[in-house]
Amino acid sequence: MKRERLLPLIVATALFIENMDSTAIATSLPAIALDFGVEPVALKLALTTYMLALAVFIPISGWVADRFGARPTFMVAIGVFLLGSIGCATSGSLGALVAARFLQGMGGAMMVPVGRLVILRSIPKAQLVRALSWLTVPALLGPMMGPPLGGLITTYGNWRYIFLINIPMGLLGIFLAWRHIPLLRGEPKPLDVRGFALSAIGLALTMFGFASLGRHLVSTEVAVGCLLAGMTGLALYVLHARRHPHPLIDLGLLKLPTFRVGVLGGSLFRIGIGATPFLLPLMLQLSFGLDPLQSGLITFASAAGAMFMKTLAARILRRFGFRPVLIANALAASALLCVFGLFRADTPYPLLIGVLLASGCFRSLQFTSLNAITYAEIEPERMGQASSLAGMAQQVALAIGVTIGGYALTVASIASGQPMDAAINFTFAFLTVGLVSASSAWMMLRLAPDAGAEMSGKAQPGEEVAEPKPLQRPGT
Repeated sequence: MKRERLLPLIVATALFIENMDSTAIATSLPAIALDFGVEPVALKLALTTYMLALAVFIPISGWVADRFGARPTFMVAIGVFLLGSIGCATSGSLGALVAARFLQGMGGAMMVPVGRLVILRSIPKAQLVRALSWLTVPALLGPMMGPPLGGLITTYGNWRYIFLINIPMGLLGIFLAWRHIPLLRGEPKPLDVRGFALSAIGLALTMFGFASLGRHLVSTEVAVGCLLAGMTGLALYVLHARRHPHPLIDLGLLKLPTFRVGVLGGSLFRIGIGATPFLLPLMLQLSFGLDPLQSGLITFASAAGAMFMKTLAARILRRFGFRPVLIANALAASALLCVFGLFRADTPYPLLIGVLLASGCFRSLQFTSLNAITYAEIEPERMGQASSLAGMAQQVALAIGVTIGGYALTVASIASGQPMDAAINFTFAFLTVGLVSASSAWMMLRLAPDAGAEMSGKAQPGEEVAEPKPLQRPGT
């Protein structure tokens, strides 16, 4: 099998277990809340904590891969993720579940970014869009299988088994990585320990304080204190990064136009999209009265649409280019997100599933485009830093999306005087996150008309197409 197919398929095993786990738990949030005796909205902490751990540890994933090699890093990361899964399955309280999800996130922070780094460093830019499609098509089986499988287990069994179903695939990923992934050890710069401490503490306290303001796990005073301390830590990191010769998170990459638009504009888009796996199952189960299996059989339609679009993304980008696709698609995907809030218990299922299918198509095209354009101007030697910063920003945006979705639901309940599971409250919540997502189109307008031409295949004849520089691979 060709390299541009084999490596993405191996990395896809990690994406598979990560995506299946996250989508399956989203379907089971009401059942977990009932078991722990907490409000369903409090379970947003179980989602955001995982994303928080990703954001905290992703910045050092490139350094760890360079220091110890991509292959052992990838294998150990999958192992840590599986240990966290076992911890989730045996947790007896919200606090224990949150702690186990953080451990899962530690593994995920090394697992997927290091795998993506292997692809970025091993495959020429001209083949990158196709390689990313090979990566994401198998990985999308996770989101397709997660909701119905999680719903089936929760309805007819126990939600704890959800966290154990990804162990066989994880073990397969470890074996395939051992056999086929190159060592790819680079020449790591000295680790910016102070930068890691400031960024980790800053991100952790900021996101934990922000997500806990609804008096979940800690008091409001403690949450506010964490939020202020975290923001201070982040500000100190910015000052530190300006003076350090090799900062952990290279904010100077944001000076590159395509990277800046891909990260900042992509983050706005992901804030809206990130709230959907949290809000949609709650609406279907709490407001519409569906059981977890029925909810999962409906929500998986979005993943099916996403998988279909992955087969067309490269051709669409080659035909129209990145800028028009990113602008129009951001608005279309955001509009469909707002439409979710118009669903009611008596909405015909074919219409509901059709909207979810279309939404999955537009969302998938946007993610594929963003993941490619972000690296259009990145030199091979800066891929590690760029991948870390982009991955961190993605997870922070998704965590913010879940948190904003939870707060919008709470505020709507207070304003309407209706119980939180009332349909009108979900209308307001989806409208809120949809408008945030739509605002990303303003950032996409700043792209040059020919941005990413080399990646999309629209490079003019005679243009020089740069090939990635060879990477040292001792031990392979």
